[in-house]
Amino acid sequence: MLCLSLLTLLTTGHNLVLALPLQTLDRRTQARTGLSDADQEFAKEYLRKFYGYQSKSERQKRSEDTGEDADWTSGLCDKVQTMQRFFGLPQSGELTRETFAVMRKPRCGLSDVEQFGDKIRWKKRTLSYRIADSNLPTSALKIRRVFREAWKLWSNVALLNFRKRNRKEADIVIAFHDGDHKDGSPFDGKGGVLAHAFLPGSGVGGDVHFDADEDWSFNYTGFNLFAVAVHEFGHALGLSHSSDPGAVMFPAYNFAPNYQPQLSFRDVKDVQHLYGISPNFASLFSAKPPPRTPDKCDPDLSFDAVTALQQEVLFFKDRFMWRRHPKFDETRITLISSLWPENVPSYLDAVYENSEENFVLFFKGCQYWTLRQLNIQEGFPKNLSELGFPLRIKSVDAALHFREDHYTVFFTGHECWRYNEQQKRMEGSPALMEREWPGIPSPVDAAHFYQGFVHFFKGNIHYTYDSKSRRVVSMGPANELLECKKSENKIDTEGR
Repeated sequence: MLCLSLLTLLTTGHNLVLALPLQTLDRRTQARTGLSDADQEFAKEYLRKFYGYQSKSERQKRSEDTGEDADWTSGLCDKVQTMQRFFGLPQSGELTRETFAVMRKPRCGLSDVEQFGDKIRWKKRTLSYRIADSNLPTSALKIRRVFREAWKLWSNVALLNFRKRNRKEADIVIAFHDGDHKDGSPFDGKGGVLAHAFLPGSGVGGDVHFDADEDWSFNYTGFNLFAVAVHEFGHALGLSHSSDPGAVMFPAYNFAPNYQPQLSFRDVKDVQHLYGISPNFASLFSAKPPPRTPDKCDPDLSFDAVTALQQEVLFFKDRFMWRRHPKFDETRITLISSLWPENVPSYLDAVYENSEENFVLFFKGCQYWTLRQLNIQEGFPKNLSELGFPLRIKSVDAALHFREDHYTVFFTGHECWRYNEQQKRMEGSPALMEREWPGIPSPVDAAHFYQGFVHFFKGNIHYTYDSKSRRVVSMGPANELLECKKSENKIDTEGR
């Protein structure tokens, strides 16, 4: 794949050759992305800290010391691609504004590419911890309660016990520090790195440090201390970062309103691999197992919403989405919040893009949000009645935008509504689904227009519909557009 990151590279056979001076390349990147020199320096530092990037001078020095070739295999392009793959972004290798926005998200201070293995773990089952009493953001009682509950998440699933101690000797010391606190990993003030932890071992091994400059909270304002503590305690037990966006061990802060942090199926399996299974695990999780991140190859997969977005097609499910891009071979899952602000809701009902006016609409319940250039517009969310729906309509099942004709069809139960995007009003009364879209069952889960056909989704079934002949031309599994193995049971309704 040709990479067009900060260092634009040309391919010659299988070799990568530097085409232009770095200063020229940086200017071209800045003109294309709108990122400043400071932004680009921030990105380089991010890749150095979390993905092992080394500048040309650093690689040359290493080659002189070790005799290795100072080539570009560990250059910016490769590291940007690695970072994009980890976060489920399109893997262009280019420092896009979207990639930079993910780099700017608050996160843990540990590397994303260092794998610890199963040898770095505590050799005992009962661990002691102590909370340093300086720089606490609130009362010691509240802090103790939060940390006790965070440790409990791990002891509920793994063969571990945690005991709080007040005296100096403890396996794990938890502290709040600001700036350079003499451990080789200085904090950077508000935002950025929120906390870091040391792997199990003697001395500082297992210790956990929180940035005292952050606005720590116990709810949805600032940064939720409980959510960050659960993550850092995972590191203190020997777990590395996970690319599973549903995992507690995902490196970016992804605490969303109305979502209580909990260990995912992946987190549970990883910690149980190190320490064994808690005797209470079966009884605690028999009724409600740890949540699994949706799998694009699950034959029962269904979608909350589907929409085209510029060249991509986005598939939404719970807190997650998949992004299918024609230039990239792999469709990876990511968090909705990785592309849009955290106040864009999850568990959506419908989404569509009006590309002529450059905005995206999100629907959940009786409300909708309008975003331009990734920013929620002032005055949103608004009630569905603002679009002309009667008060009896409490939610939208799907939205289907026709770009060339400047209208959008909304589906609500057994009815469909036509909305004139230019005049900003509903056209007439709703029509019945069975009359306007014969062969499509109602209510539908999602709909979008792609490559000349309308694609409907209901449950785990995908319907390809020819709007000119007004007939279903094929049916298949809902996830067949996500590059899974095609089902042998796909039905061609035209007998091909």
